[in-house]
Amino acid sequence: MTPKRPNGAGAFPKAVESPAPKPPDPSELYAALDLGTNSCRMLVAQPKGSGFHVVDSFSKSVQLGSGLERTGRLSRSSMARTVQALRICQQKLKRNKVLRMRLVTTEACRRAKNSREFIRQVRRETGLSLEVIQPEEEARLAVISCAPLVSTKTEQLLVVDIGGGSTELVWIDISSVPRRDRPKAIMRLHAGFHPPESPFPAAKVVDWISVPLGVATLRDQFQDVEDDSARFALMSWFFEENLSEFAPYKDVPAREGFQIIGTSGTVTTVAASHLGLKRYDRTKVDGLRMTSDQIDKVIHNYLRLGPAGRRKDPRIGEDRQALIMSGAAILQALLRCWPTDRLSVADRGLREGLLYAQMSADGVLEDGPF
Repeated sequence: MTPKRPNGAGAFPKAVESPAPKPPDPSELYAALDLGTNSCRMLVAQPKGSGFHVVDSFSKSVQLGSGLERTGRLSRSSMARTVQALRICQQKLKRNKVLRMRLVTTEACRRAKNSREFIRQVRRETGLSLEVIQPEEEARLAVISCAPLVSTKTEQLLVVDIGGGSTELVWIDISSVPRRDRPKAIMRLHAGFHPPESPFPAAKVVDWISVPLGVATLRDQFQDVEDDSARFALMSWFFEENLSEFAPYKDVPAREGFQIIGTSGTVTTVAASHLGLKRYDRTKVDGLRMTSDQIDKVIHNYLRLGPAGRRKDPRIGEDRQALIMSGAAILQALLRCWPTDRLSVADRGLREGLLYAQMSADGVLEDGPF
């Protein structure tokens, strides 16, 4: 006897579709754009807890400051490249319907004789209004971006931001702040290096400096030196000479409560090389602590590779092989100067600082651990 077919047998299965992710409310979005001497980078994010969730991003090497050291002006080709990148940023801002944003530019536009003309061109061709920020604000934004990486054991903090056209260093005393509140005390610096009186124990900025030497400007100073190792040594010595006015605790012996946080493409590239990453992974790099011996080993390997070998290294590449050596020269000079043998690596910087500052000012971040 033929078995009876159950009802519905042979019917097509009903498709089950996962719901599409709900797009974020534009009223909750913030954007931060950092146009530096080398790169144009942007983040679009929404607040989440005591931090934020990235919704969209953009990053491109535009070399805005190419030739600036020699001519004092932004070249037509570098301005054209940059405007093209900014058009993409404008499209992303429009697509995400972002209302709150800060779009800033730094050392190249601070120094160029024709920066006003360039900013007008950007406004005319993209509708974006760029804001030239001063070194103190640039340094402050770099500091607050690193707040989540500050150890509760840290008493003296040095934050170093190695840019394309300048390097910002900020020395902060947080020894009087209760341990659990030290990262939050750093975040409160969004109001300024010398904020008004507060009921909370405050982080105290001991000293800060903006050195007009970054990976591009330092490289340009020594382009005429042909020998790779000699050029590296001269760059490192020259940068250290420019730090002579900034050394609040230079002669203090090493101690556990001292922390250096480095934020830049140089620092993250050195970290990726140390880890032997074949493909860059932010989760493995951001927050990594490296010893000075580990950093020296990476730098010596860069010198051993030479320009041709560095171009072939997937972590460095064609565009960055010369810049990585000027950045490494800055990094090595810094580690000679201060009482620690460790560096905390930060894959974060001006964009993150701009977002934290906007969100903190609007009171949309929750009070809790990062």
